[in-house]
Order: sequence, then C-alpha cells, then structure tokens
Amino acid sequence: MTTHAATAGQVSKSAAEIYDEFFVPALFGEWAGRLCDAAEIAAGHAVLDVACGTGATTREAAARIGPAGTVVGLDRNDGMLSVARSRTPGITWIEGCAESLPFADRSFDAVLCQFGLMFFDDRNRALEQMLRVVRPGGRIALTVWDDVANAPGYAGMIALIDKMFGPEAADALRAPFVLGNRQTLEVLLNDSGLGDSLLTTVSGTARFASIREWVRMDVRGWTLSDSIDDAGFEALVAAAEDHLQPFAAEDGSVEFPAPAHIVVWAHG
Repeated sequence: MTTHAATAGQVSKSAAEIYDEFFVPALFGEWAGRLCDAAEIAAGHAVLDVACGTGATTREAAARIGPAGTVVGLDRNDGMLSVARSRTPGITWIEGCAESLPFADRSFDAVLCQFGLMFFDDRNRALEQMLRVVRPGGRIALTVWDDVANAPGYAGMIALIDKMFGPEAADALRAPFVLGNRQTLEVLLNDSGLGDSLLTTVSGTARFASIREWVRMDVRGWTLSDSIDDAGFEALVAAAEDHLQPFAAEDGSVEFPAPAHIVVWAHG
C-alpha cells in the first residue's frame, strides 16, 4: 500500500473484513442512525450513500425507506464493497468515485456521506456532484471527525506511531481528522455551494475491548495494514499498553471521546 493510498483511506479486502467486524461497532456504528435522522430519511425515499464502505449507513437507510424506496451504496474500494455485498446482497452496491457520480441529475431524495469526505481526491468536485444528484426538497447529510485534539486517544496513538514509525505512517491516522477544524470545513462548504448548511458538532465515543484490539484495528483493519509488519505491530502494542494505559479501564477495555461534525444541506 502506498502512502497516498493509506491517506486516501484505501484498504485491502482482508482489512475491510476486520474493519466491518470490529471497527464499525467500535467507532462508526453509533453514527449511522444519527446521519439518517439528520437527512430525515423516510419511507419511499431514494437514497445514495457515497463512500459507503462496508455499508453500515446504507443498511440503516435501507431499513427506513421500506419496499417503496431505493438505496444505493457507492464506494471506490472493491474490498469494502465485497464485504458489503456479502453482508447485504439485496442492496445495490456500485464501485465508483464521488467526483464523478454515475447518476442522472436530481436522482435522489437524500445523499449521505459518512466519514468519507476527508479522503476524496477532489472534495469540492465531490460535493458539487452530490448537489447535482439531489432532488429539490431533498437533503445532503455528511459527517467528518472533529479535530483530533478533541479525540485524545487518537491524538496519543498518532504521536506514538509518529515516534516509532515516522510521519508517513502517522499521516494515515491523521487523515480522518483533516476537516476537523470548523473554519476549514466551512470554507470547503462555501466554495462547493453548500454555504448555507447547518453544521453541528456532536459528541461520540470510541470503544475497544483492549489496547491490543485498538492497535489491531488501527493497523490491521485500517490504512496501516500494509505498512506495519508483525514485529512492528507487537512493538506498537507494547508501547501503547505503556503510554496509552490512561485510556484503559480496570477490565482492560478502552473508551475515549470521538466527536464529529454533522453537516446538513437542504435543497430549497
């Protein structure tokens, strides 16, 4: 895996399987319902989930639209889509890029993007494409992680990986937080035609069974899966169990704040 692929959120199929089994409930699961609530998804809606990953948010939307609705999950990562298809074959899963959505204008009542905007090659173009495919009266709803300083566990993990493996490896974990600064995010929204969006910062929690599991998910289930070998993994676990112990409870489980911004744009 190249550094560019890592910072762009690209993972292998095996990493996608670990991501879906462990990372989704540990970090992402609580946000699917929140995003669908923000988009006001209802029965009969046509919904597009951009950068759907293994489909946690897509499945939540599918449960809300009923038999009269339609939902499509789009992602550029075939490993993620393979897992999504195996879990929920009844949903339409499409491999494609956010910057060139393969849909006609005004095709959807709701366009969702759950923690994907940070990884797009051209964020402005991706947002403009979402605007193109949403119908009048519809909504675009997306989430991005808040500043990493407000997710202290990840701030500590990034610092540790930087020290042990260098800035390029650490950049893979910095990438999800690059739109955490509200002013940076607002500039992007303004430049892309979503300047009148409602921007809300919402608390969230990261939960892992142990520090070892936390490291395993970051290294094996995310963008570091091809850049840290087995020896490096064990060294990182040992260092994390030492330096990041304050985030662990007496039973060894890990929990720390992981807030995010929710953006909602309503088509007048």
